Amino acid sequence: MSTAAAPVRSGAVLADLLPAARHRYAVDTALVVGGAALTGIAAQIAVPVPGSPVPVTGQTFAALLIGTALGARRGFLSLALYALVGMAGMPWFSEGSSGPGGASFGYVLGMLLAATVVGGLARRGGDRSVLRTAGTMAVGSLIIYAVGVPYLALSTGMSMSAAIAAGLVPFLIGDALKAALAMGALPASWKLIGRRG
Repeated sequence: MSTAAAPVRSGAVLADLLPAARHRYAVDTALVVGGAALTGIAAQIAVPVPGSPVPVTGQTFAALLIGTALGARRGFLSLALYALVGMAGMPWFSEGSSGPGGASFGYVLGMLLAATVVGGLARRGGDRSVLRTAGTMAVGSLIIYAVGVPYLALSTGMSMSAAIAAGLVPFLIGDALKAALAMGALPASWKLIGRRG
């Protein structure tokens, strides 16, 4: 079966497929700013978790999708912009909060690192099939928790086991659902454009 489209060069992410020949800088800037804004909007989808200072939000899902779709460099810049603007006072962290610190700020820092790593995995085809996307999302989620949970413990004075109970365990089912959405969306995007890695 052939397609009229030229094959994607090895190491491409979805954002690389946007036409931008002479305007790459402008397109990359728009993608970075748009990714930060999307993360800020997704952070407002927040559901409080009884017994935890950390709500379930859409920002982790957005951060992982942004990293995967934009690649490591643009994903990092997008989440760095999100973090810096939020620390400067923009109320777009979870539940309209802003500023550095707070019990859930470690998750923001974890998302910055996770977006970078999943972007690198996507360049290696980590978003081209359901199973590879599942692995990519699992790695990204592990990174977010590896930074967020210890930060939660330090910022609140919780023991590590209490921080795991309050900042990890209640979120596992939601993360599995988010991963399932990504497992459907990302490989389907590659199929839709008729290119597979």
